[in-house]
Amino acid sequence: MKVNRRTQAERTAATRAALVAAGRTLFGNHGYAAVGTQSIVAEAGVTRGALYHQFKDKQGLFAAVYDQVEQDITAEIATQVAQIGASDPLGALKAGSRVFLERATDPAVHQITLVDAPAVLGWSEWRARGEEFGFALIEGILLAAIAAGQIADQPVRPIAHVAIGALDESALYVAAAEDKAAATEDVVAVLNRIIDSFAI
Repeated sequence: MKVNRRTQAERTAATRAALVAAGRTLFGNHGYAAVGTQSIVAEAGVTRGALYHQFKDKQGLFAAVYDQVEQDITAEIATQVAQIGASDPLGALKAGSRVFLERATDPAVHQITLVDAPAVLGWSEWRARGEEFGFALIEGILLAAIAAGQIADQPVRPIAHVAIGALDESALYVAAAEDKAAATEDVVAVLNRIIDSFAI
């Protein structure tokens, strides 16, 4: 009888994925400070040794969780942007901004990306990691807008920084609102006017 045995690399990847999934659930539901490593390994169904084999410490696991959340959001935004196409980059930026704000109303996403990440990773590391995800996407959209003739040819990095700052503050506002749906609509209207101001 043939036995299907997983390779060491597959076992390692499975352990890492289980730890990240457990961390995402626990950090999202309870916040970084309230979650102990014993809770994480119990949720993941692995040993404490496995945790420290995969990650230097709890902060290292949190960084991996944060990256995964950011990757998921960026992929969702990129899908929305791709549906609009290159003919209307500023329209794609508006659509992507709405997706970001809607995701920010998820309490777990808010907790991980906007509450804990700046404190746990440190502001500089948080911003650097953010540049790998949403910042690069916004720069790409702005460059596409220049190519499409929607905005004047200019350095896009300053605009991208302003856009990211506006999005982060908007997400904090929406997440703290009692009526998140109404707050989202209010903020989307403001962001759309800001994006319209980029146009020639």
